[in-house]
Amino acid sequence: MLTKSEVKYIQSLSQKKFRDEEGFYIIEGPKITGEALASPQVKVNRVYALEEWADDNASSYPGVEVQVVSASELQKISQLKTANQVLAVAEIPKGRFRFKKHLLSLALDGIQDPGNLGTIIRIADWFGIEQIICSKDSADAFSPKAVQATMGSIFRVELLYTDLNEWMDQQEDAHFYGAALNGTPLKSLPELSDGIIVIGNESKGIRSDIMKKVSRKITIEKWGAAESLNAAVATGIILSHVKGSSE
Repeated sequence: MLTKSEVKYIQSLSQKKFRDEEGFYIIEGPKITGEALASPQVKVNRVYALEEWADDNASSYPGVEVQVVSASELQKISQLKTANQVLAVAEIPKGRFRFKKHLLSLALDGIQDPGNLGTIIRIADWFGIEQIICSKDSADAFSPKAVQATMGSIFRVELLYTDLNEWMDQQEDAHFYGAALNGTPLKSLPELSDGIIVIGNESKGIRSDIMKKVSRKITIEKWGAAESLNAAVATGIILSHVKGSSE
């Protein structure tokens, strides 16, 4: 049985302030939790699960503490509308980010919606993008909504939150490609094996000071009347056109 303090602690991890202070975040659902437990790089602190999930899975992870809870208890600590069998508390990755200049990467300038951010991480993982640099005001990738949207990709894509302006200044000889409405059409671009593709805020796009550092603006051509594209959708379209297959 969960104590009131346990419930309060797990619930607190839905807030960035407490995630930063405690260094832990929430993972929910059998698929994502299973991926986390099977990933050597993910440090799962504790698992809270319904009896049927524990009966089927607990023995596969002898080094992890699994606490059986009732459906009502799981719902109390869940961030989902309907709790889904299992919830895990995992450690937020620590360690120095080492930028791999020879790879194609993403930079996110002010992505606000955690669902959008999580979907971008999932798309990046699909196309083999290993690293994403996020401006400090981008949504928190370890928020419950973002983690859920990644569907496990957050365990494979390395993230750096930093002052994007300063970080770009430090990248000598790097090529930055900025998603814009008035750039080179995607079909005119060659496949890219390195460089950084910059994706801007959902409504305002890339900030002017960031855009000044972009080597080339790139544009998704349109034929209809829509004003703009969702940031995650735009990321997927861009990567499908420029990601080389020879890496």
